[in-house]
Amino acid sequence: MSAKYPNLLKPLDLGFTQLKNRVLMGSMHTGLEEHKEGLGKLAAFYEERAKGGVGLIVTGGFSPNFRGRLHPFSSEFSKPKHAKAHKVVTDAVHKHDAKIALQLLHAGRYAMHPFAQSASNIKAPIAKFAPHEMSSRQIRKTIDAYANSASLAQLAGYDGVEIMGSEGYFINQFICKRTNVRYDEWGGSYENRIRLAVEIVKAVRKAAGKEFIIIFRLSMLDLVEQGSTFDEVVTLGKALEEAGVTIINTGIGWHEARIPTIATQVPRAAFTWVTEKIRPHLSVPVVTTNRINTPDEAERVLSEGHADMVSMARPFLADPLFVQKAVENKAQLINTCIGCNQACLDNVFKGKRSTCLVNPRACYETEINVEPAKTSKNIAVVGAGPAGLACATTLAEKGHSVDLFEKNDRIGGQFRLAMQIPGKEEFRETIRYFANRIDETGVKLHLDTEANFDLLAEYDEVVLSTGVQPRIPSIEGLTTSDKVIDYQTLIRDKIYPGNSVAIVGAGGIGVDIASMLTEPKEHSLDDWLHEWGIDKEIEHPGGLFPFPDEASDKTVWVLQRRPGRVGKGPGKTTGWIHKRTLEKRGVNLLGGVSYDKIDEKGLHITVKGEHQLLEADKVIICAGQESVRPFEDKWSEFGERLHVIGGADYAGELDAVRAIRQGVELAIKL
Repeated sequence: MSAKYPNLLKPLDLGFTQLKNRVLMGSMHTGLEEHKEGLGKLAAFYEERAKGGVGLIVTGGFSPNFRGRLHPFSSEFSKPKHAKAHKVVTDAVHKHDAKIALQLLHAGRYAMHPFAQSASNIKAPIAKFAPHEMSSRQIRKTIDAYANSASLAQLAGYDGVEIMGSEGYFINQFICKRTNVRYDEWGGSYENRIRLAVEIVKAVRKAAGKEFIIIFRLSMLDLVEQGSTFDEVVTLGKALEEAGVTIINTGIGWHEARIPTIATQVPRAAFTWVTEKIRPHLSVPVVTTNRINTPDEAERVLSEGHADMVSMARPFLADPLFVQKAVENKAQLINTCIGCNQACLDNVFKGKRSTCLVNPRACYETEINVEPAKTSKNIAVVGAGPAGLACATTLAEKGHSVDLFEKNDRIGGQFRLAMQIPGKEEFRETIRYFANRIDETGVKLHLDTEANFDLLAEYDEVVLSTGVQPRIPSIEGLTTSDKVIDYQTLIRDKIYPGNSVAIVGAGGIGVDIASMLTEPKEHSLDDWLHEWGIDKEIEHPGGLFPFPDEASDKTVWVLQRRPGRVGKGPGKTTGWIHKRTLEKRGVNLLGGVSYDKIDEKGLHITVKGEHQLLEADKVIICAGQESVRPFEDKWSEFGERLHVIGGADYAGELDAVRAIRQGVELAIKL
């Protein structure tokens, strides 16, 4: 055992069985659950994590019946044929002394189909259909369905089940007044509203017997109006213990909550205080969760008594060997989750297979594999941004001799700029990971070296990953005014832009710059919780109290030519956070803007036919990017030896998912 992480790596005795450490790999829907060959691919996905040392794995959610499915063709676990098919998953995990639980998830009113059912006929703000209010008979049949699924899970070889009672799903919908306006035995008083949760646990325990792990994902902080209070959460926790749960896992926030809970902007371990607050009132082991992405953070949380176990989900997309590296005291080699959501949750919400920005192999374990090269080549990689770093280190891992050229004095490219944006500090971890990978794989790094045609002429293969540069739009006065600065120069040279700033461009970069300029100087965890109106005492329903938005002392305009919504940025699951942050800070968001000119007075614009003068100290250009393509006139002389990836291939909206994946896939081919 690692002396550095004694609490994290300590076994946990559950009475009838033992977990080898305090690490729970949290539930993630990957999209493989519905894939034609999905269970075989899921088996490979979970096996890598089991082999990497995880103590207990929880699968993505499977519905106990048809009506509980998230989508019409979503995964279900209700028949003997399902149990038989899942044996491939449990067998793969059990080869490596790990345990696995099947998550049972009923969507309730979150179901994206017209057969949705819930406590009451109240449509969710994020759903397309209003649910049907369930009869008492339908509720009883659904409880029986949970018990049936648990029995089948046992038959399939699962060590337990996790009952999803949080995040605003079916069981949570019965618990809260927000979604339960019934007056029968399943509604009204809090005792009646928690009856469903308790009865499901009792039925599952009766069906599965004493020696079966039952985890209940308890919504400890709803973060929605008419949610539960602290006393109510404790009451439910104690009732669940009496009903037979083995472990209580923490759930934070409903999906419809307008407060960020897992994105990069959320401070590390931002919600472990919730579990810490409730833990003394419970006797079974409790699990804490959300934005814990390093073994050091997990160890701190456990050593300070916040929980008995730590749940990490996305960190195991980023690095399947997370636990093994902690055991071996090699935390510096962990490929850290940066909480970006760009390839995992964003993909799932688009109906695509989940993967990981920093690890393209995640959920592609049977398709993307690095095999030793048959013939070692001398390969030059130009540009040490994300694409170049991924390509160079993978090439060297295959056994090629790799020279990596970078014209600047440090590696990282656009990530080195991104990590200076408040809320994106995690990008520093990816640079650290690749710096160690360069040493580990033997890549020869040449900093302060601008590779030219002659330098590259003799290599067997040449990879250009030279990235992007700011695109400069055509605006009168832009090139002559000392008020104008591009985003790269602003960040790199740490230039103070004054108290009044106009940002040209409202894509991801423009939004990031606006966030950076309006970020409060002091921003501790308590400050962050205060900014989002989170009640640490959980005395108010849902753990919320209203706070007036606190405008920044700077005047900032974010402008775009296109009419319509401004300030969302590119992320499907994070865009609303950016927009809400800017609104809370009083940033002016203007769409449908024509740029007339820039002079000593500021930026002259036209909006809806009206001329305006923005008296800006600085005009920051965030109008997209252009590919950097050195000696392009000589590319043809390389023939098939030349390969262009990342931003050099396509500038578009900065897309690190594509860049890193291109780098890895090219390296595998060469």
